[in-house]
Amino acid sequence: MALQQLSEEQIRTWTRAQKDEWWFANIYRGDMAQLTIRSAFTGFLLGGILSATALYIGAKTGITIGVGLTSVILAFAIFKILANLGLAKDFTILENNCTQSIATAAGYMTMPLNTVLSAYMLISGTVVSWWHLVVWMSICSILGVLVAFPMKRRFINEDQLPFPEGRACGVVLDAVYTGEAASGMYKARLMAFTAMWTAIYQMITSDGWMKFIQFKILRMDKWAGMTEAWHFQERVDYYYYTAAVKYDMLIPKILGTDFRALGLRFTLDAAMLGVGGLMGIRVASSVLLGTIINFVFLAPWMIQRGDIVERIAPSGKLVPISRTEIVNQWGLWWAVSMMVVASFISLAAKPELFTSLFKKSEQKKVPDQTSTILDHIEVPLIVSYIGIPIFSILAAWTTHEFFGVPWLMSIITLPLVFILTIICANAMALTSWTPTGTLSKITQFSMGAIDSTNPANNLIPAGMTAEVASNASNLLSDIKPGYMLGAKPRQQAIGHIIGIFSGALACVPLYFLLFLPPDADGIRSTATIVSDKFAFPGAMQWKGVAELIAKGFSSLPASAITGIIVAAVAATIIELARIFTKGRFPLSAVSIGLGVILPPESCLAMWIGAAIFWWMGRKNSTPGSKGHDFWVEGCEPICAGLISGAALIGIGNAIINVLM
Repeated sequence: MALQQLSEEQIRTWTRAQKDEWWFANIYRGDMAQLTIRSAFTGFLLGGILSATALYIGAKTGITIGVGLTSVILAFAIFKILANLGLAKDFTILENNCTQSIATAAGYMTMPLNTVLSAYMLISGTVVSWWHLVVWMSICSILGVLVAFPMKRRFINEDQLPFPEGRACGVVLDAVYTGEAASGMYKARLMAFTAMWTAIYQMITSDGWMKFIQFKILRMDKWAGMTEAWHFQERVDYYYYTAAVKYDMLIPKILGTDFRALGLRFTLDAAMLGVGGLMGIRVASSVLLGTIINFVFLAPWMIQRGDIVERIAPSGKLVPISRTEIVNQWGLWWAVSMMVVASFISLAAKPELFTSLFKKSEQKKVPDQTSTILDHIEVPLIVSYIGIPIFSILAAWTTHEFFGVPWLMSIITLPLVFILTIICANAMALTSWTPTGTLSKITQFSMGAIDSTNPANNLIPAGMTAEVASNASNLLSDIKPGYMLGAKPRQQAIGHIIGIFSGALACVPLYFLLFLPPDADGIRSTATIVSDKFAFPGAMQWKGVAELIAKGFSSLPASAITGIIVAAVAATIIELARIFTKGRFPLSAVSIGLGVILPPESCLAMWIGAAIFWWMGRKNSTPGSKGHDFWVEGCEPICAGLISGAALIGIGNAIINVLM
């Protein structure tokens, strides 16, 4: 059923009071069930599970995956099955929308863990207490929600801004509940079967799961005499290198450096196939190009020049050349230069994100008047007027107490945070693009100009900017489908706060389990955060900028400075080409930089996933055909199944290894 909406002329000429009255009379669904106990519980549970997968994928790729549509499909399928079995009433469309709001809020709670907080711990060498992380993240997120309330009335009620991602979610919900239920169940089955087969494959490749099955369940150590559990090697080139050692075969090298030292491995990573399918062939090709430039050409050359060398760790151990060393010693700098320059050019190319904030609507045909018809379902503005000062002080206090940022710098940060949050929310409203990374760099450089000696003084305030802006923008994007479907915004806002706690309580313990496991003496070390499996590209970018602010360019090799300059020029050319060709230019400078920080094996797997869906999409381009339904309409559910199946089994594998 086509969703009702105002015409462009009505949006331009009506007062907000008229628009509110029209919405209340034509869209509002009254007392239809929305924030119920079961929708809150379902959202809390799905949000926790999906945010765990988002943390896992973010640590591997630096990409924040959306969980909104996945939660819509899952919640619809769960309650449709329960209703058919007579165990529960079917979910209402507004209950599902509320569940989606909760799950989405939970999913975005992983962002600071994958970026600024990991960067802070890597630079400071300090493991931050788990409850400090939960409290700081929750306070900043709630501050973002409070900032969003006044903007909701302007951006959604009055200006009727598009919020493309939120609108897409509203359209999907409407389609599923008003005539395309079969399509919703088909996508749910696609996701479930893909996740199941992915989970089976991931289990076979997991050392912990195989150890548990072979030794604890089948007792093969007792009757078969096994001393070590077998598992399929996800890095399939392992079998070649094993044979090469045994039969004296060729070991591939570039300029004398082993492929393995360069990180050039081949891995069948199901989650990365799914991520590639979601990112598309253009972005995936740019990521792969960045990998090839850095690890096939530049890294071997810099190793030969002596700009990338083996080093002695503080413990006295020799650290051999590896992918991590290549990135940290040389590649990180040109990658960060390319990503930061490209991001700022991309932001500057959208002046409407700034100018539209100050544009006045055209002259109304009738005098404006205060709208009160929605007061009983809106969040009272007094909540923001009281809450913002309180939570601002709490955010500044926790930033000072937990991370050692001086009080003055914590307070100075706040006005900048609010200004950048408004810009970020406006960007989300117009494009569904939230430039939190770019805008937070403004805070990072501003605070670094005040004090460049302590990286925490620019990292944590910038992280506050990202967290507040992200939650404000995503709450507004979540409220948009609710507005389209006639939901109560007050209940959606409460749901978003439930999601904040769901995400924080699910992700922080998991973060410690996966990335900060205790050693034999029970001591946790930040040295375990970054590994070959988890590259933390987001954190590495934040860390690189903070170190550059603290140490200056003089601390870098001359070749790294040259790389920074060349990368900045290249990023400028690429982004200008994308702007002048209106997005048709095939390369993305940000994605090329990302390909430097990510493991090459992950970049190749993502490109393969993107290429498969691109090729099959071209072969099955006829709408309504089975191939189109599977490869095009089913792309997102299949990719979500690949990601969730691999991530959940991967998380389970880490838990088993800790317990065993």
